[in-house]
Amino acid sequence: MKIVVLKFGGTSVGTIERIKKVCKIILSFKKKRYKVIVVTSAMSGMTNNLIKKSLEISKNFEPSEYDVLVSSGEQISCALISGQLNSMGHKSRSFLGWQIPIITDNNYKNAKINFVNVRKIKKILSNGIIPVVAGFQGITENDKVTTLGRGASDYTAITLAKYFLAEKCIIFTDVDGVMTTDPRNYNKAKKIRTISYEEMLEMSSLGSKVMQSNSVQEARLNRTDVLVKSSFKKGEGTLITKRKKIKNYKIITGISSTKNDSKITMLGVKDKPGVAAAIFKPLSKNNINVDMVVQNISADKKETDITFTIKNENTLKTINLLKNSNKFKYDKILIDKNVSKLSIIGVGMITTPGVTYRMFQALSKKKINILVISTSEIKISVLIKKSNLKRGIQALHKEFNL
Repeated sequence: MKIVVLKFGGTSVGTIERIKKVCKIILSFKKKRYKVIVVTSAMSGMTNNLIKKSLEISKNFEPSEYDVLVSSGEQISCALISGQLNSMGHKSRSFLGWQIPIITDNNYKNAKINFVNVRKIKKILSNGIIPVVAGFQGITENDKVTTLGRGASDYTAITLAKYFLAEKCIIFTDVDGVMTTDPRNYNKAKKIRTISYEEMLEMSSLGSKVMQSNSVQEARLNRTDVLVKSSFKKGEGTLITKRKKIKNYKIITGISSTKNDSKITMLGVKDKPGVAAAIFKPLSKNNINVDMVVQNISADKKETDITFTIKNENTLKTINLLKNSNKFKYDKILIDKNVSKLSIIGVGMITTPGVTYRMFQALSKKKINILVISTSEIKISVLIKKSNLKRGIQALHKEFNL
């Protein structure tokens, strides 16, 4: 059975006219004798609207009910796509996560998929019926509805491609593919034709919104090739694949950035073994992700300053956790929300010396000061003032000839 998984994002199904166009794309694959599994997001703006309603009820809306609420958007687009296919004379049926079922853990708002039961979908595929599956959702073993994190319909699609041994997994979106950087920050951004799982994972985790990190990680772990392309116009798109399939690496493949970081600095922390662990333990227990970390120890080694970054929405909670802990002592906490993280990503830097120097020099020429630095094998991230972000992106794009 030759299977293809087609996933359509929120903008692709944002109107009835767009849904009709999506159905023509689906049928074009059926004409090529593929058995098609469709995965859909909610119509654009719907999930945000549902979240807004939950906040109007309570800022501490019950997580399990939050998932029931926000997962309902996909039910609408599922039914509309399936209904349109049926009206065109092609048998189709919509499926919610619990109907398949897609079994997840019980981590509400950000669940992980543990298992997919393939029996029902395989049966209707063999009968020539097109299944339209709600992305972004699943169900626990205790029959509780869960969601997989914002943008996780990709995660659903890639996981289904794995379980059904699909020949292709294609993510249809509102852009031509993965770009060298966000075109809103630099209008000369170019489309990347081929990118490795590792590079895409870094880009998504560092601010690129084309694909969610969990989705890329799932593709990487299962070696599932993923094609990202536009649902609005023809084009080759971007292939996300393993390194061995990429013949010509650039030194730098892309540039990612964020605008929702906060820099927290703890001054005069009384230094002793385990103090850093004591600081970050309560943050970890409260699911607060700590990103860039810098520690400066005083000359007498009795005190240290610790700087780290978190997402803006976690700032107040983080400060309260730090102030309410009796596991460490410090003099003062400083908060800076006017910062952005700027990152260059590329497997080519593994074997190319001087990349760090070139990055820092390019920023220096634009008089952009670096506040914090973080590196890995294939990325370099710097924290800068938010007001310098666009100039920094433009400078690096030119420096590395993207």
